[in-house]
Amino acid sequence: MWQVTNRWQAAQRAALKPFDLTHVQFVLLATLTWLGDGLITQKQLAQHSATDPMMTSQVLRTLEERGLICRGRHPTDARARTLSVTSSGAALANRAIVAVEGCDADFFKPLGHSSTQFTTQLRALRQHARRDERLPRHAAAAARSTAEGCDP
Repeated sequence: MWQVTNRWQAAQRAALKPFDLTHVQFVLLATLTWLGDGLITQKQLAQHSATDPMMTSQVLRTLEERGLICRGRHPTDARARTLSVTSSGAALANRAIVAVEGCDADFFKPLGHSSTQFTTQLRALRQHARRDERLPRHAAAAARSTAEGCDP
């Protein structure tokens, strides 16, 4: 799994290099572009993208410096920042999406028709991991041990 993940990440880096975007920059920019206009906050974007809120803030600062997004004050929450994509940010995101989707298609091509099953299995793993994230550390270990038929 680790070797495949590393190779996929390397392929993603190569696909995004012409756009001068890291993978996390791409994820946040593409997600914000997909979410569209509205009162989208940094916290909501981080939750939707499953990224760390502090890292999200740092990456968004970089995207803002590049003129790809704008951050503004939230009208009702003084602590929150609203986000919007600039026209150049949306154009870059849309070009990068094509490259990333092409990269994914090439990378996962060996799976053929099994890719749907593979995606379903990855979603099941993600759900399982999310369940463990909501439990305290010792409770997560106990839940895994119990599920495996072991005493915690």
